[in-house]
Amino acid sequence: MKKLLCIVFIASVCLTSFAADDSADVKALQGIWLPVKAELGGKPMSAEILKTIVLKLNKDNYETTVAGEPDNGTWTVDVSTKPKGMTVNGVIGPNAGRTFPCIYEIEGDTLRICYDLSGAKRPTEFKTPTGTKLYLVTYNRKK
Repeated sequence: MKKLLCIVFIASVCLTSFAADDSADVKALQGIWLPVKAELGGKPMSAEILKTIVLKLNKDNYETTVAGEPDNGTWTVDVSTKPKGMTVNGVIGPNAGRTFPCIYEIEGDTLRICYDLSGAKRPTEFKTPTGTKLYLVTYNRKK
């Protein structure tokens, strides 16, 4: 019985630790983000297109607009992976019903996210090889 209680205690401490780490990142990710650089399948996106994109992260919800078209849904993070993982689920808009596995890194007011727009699997690095549906965006926090 003592052994079982010890395992349960250790497991709960570990899970609490992961939850605390997740919540720290979730808190850091809150806000409005503007893209400064992006590429899709190895091809850079133009500055004109980037100017039309806004990403808002609020609690576990996201709202993004591209050229005025809204897209809303939910997001979660997984800080136990390296690089850190994110999952984006479209609820309203052109991505409703779609799930995008991602990786991310945040340093101060700079956020990089690499999305797999095919929905197949979480990227393993911040690269977008030609012929893929990997979308890499560098955002700066709106001040």
